[in-house]
Amino acid sequence: MELYRKYFNTQQLQQLVDSEPNWGVSILNVGHNVHQAKRNYPDGNHPDAYCFNWEKGRVIHEFQLVYISNGVGVFESENVPPTIVEAGTAFLLFPNVWHRYRPSEDTGWEEFWVGFGGPYSEYIMRQDCFKAGNPIINIGFDAELLNVFIRLIDTLKFEGIAFKQISSCLVIQLLGLVYASALMSDTLRSRKEKIVHHIRYQLHENWMEALDMEKIASKHHVSYVWFRKAFKEVIGISPGQYHLKLKLDKAGQMLRETTLSVSEVAYKTGFESEFYFSRIFKKKTGATPSAFRDS
Repeated sequence: MELYRKYFNTQQLQQLVDSEPNWGVSILNVGHNVHQAKRNYPDGNHPDAYCFNWEKGRVIHEFQLVYISNGVGVFESENVPPTIVEAGTAFLLFPNVWHRYRPSEDTGWEEFWVGFGGPYSEYIMRQDCFKAGNPIINIGFDAELLNVFIRLIDTLKFEGIAFKQISSCLVIQLLGLVYASALMSDTLRSRKEKIVHHIRYQLHENWMEALDMEKIASKHHVSYVWFRKAFKEVIGISPGQYHLKLKLDKAGQMLRETTLSVSEVAYKTGFESEFYFSRIFKKKTGATPSAFRDS
C-alpha cells in the first residue's frame, strides 16, 4: 500500500461540516506512514500544528486514533508514564491533553492514523471504554481494522460520491472495532488464527501484485496445504479467492467513485488485460464493469 497523508484546511473543513447529510463526525486528517529506523520523528511533512520535538511534546485540539501495525516505540502523556507500544497497539489522543510518542530508532514503525471531531464523535469518546487516563489498547493484529483504515484513505483520496458521509461512517466503524478488539485479548487467539490474520494483512498490503501463495506459506514456516485449509476455516474462502475478491472490490470502488475507464481500472487493479478483467468481474458480480458503473 502506498503511503498517504491528508490534512484538511479551514475552508475544506467548513465544506465537510456544511455537507448534507452530516453524520456529526468531521475528519480532520488521515494518513499511513512507514517511518524508517534511524530517522527523526516525526518527519517534516506535517503542518506546524502537528509537528513536535521530543522534549516539548505536543497538545492538539482534536481526537486522534493511531494504530501501529509494525515496529515498536514509546508513548507518554500527562496521564500515562512512558509505555512501550508494539505492533498491534492502538492509542487514542484527546483534545488539550499533552502527549508524545515515537518509534524506536532501531526499528522504526508503520502507523495509520485519523484525526476527527464533531458532536457525534464527542459523544462516542465520552463512553467508558475511551478514557484519556487509559488511552493504550493492545488490540493485536487486526486485518479488519487495517482494511477499514485503507478504505478510509481510499475514500478520501478518490473523493467519490458521498465520500464525506462514507468517511464519517468509517471512522465510527474504526472506533467500534477498536472497542470490540480490545475485548478479545490477542493471547486468546490460536496460533492458526494468528498466522492466518498475518497473511491476510499481507494480502491487503499487496492486493495489486501477483502473489505466490506457496512462498507466503513457506515464509510463515507452514505448508501450503495446511495454510490453505487453515485460511479457509478462519476466513471462509481460499486465499486465492480472497486475494481476487480484494482486487475486484477495489475495482468496484474505482468504477463507482472515479471516472477512470474500464481499461484503466483493469490496469490499476493488476489484471493482465481489460478482456480478462471484464470476464472475471462479470463472473463474480453478475454484471459487466460498465453495467456495474451505471447501476
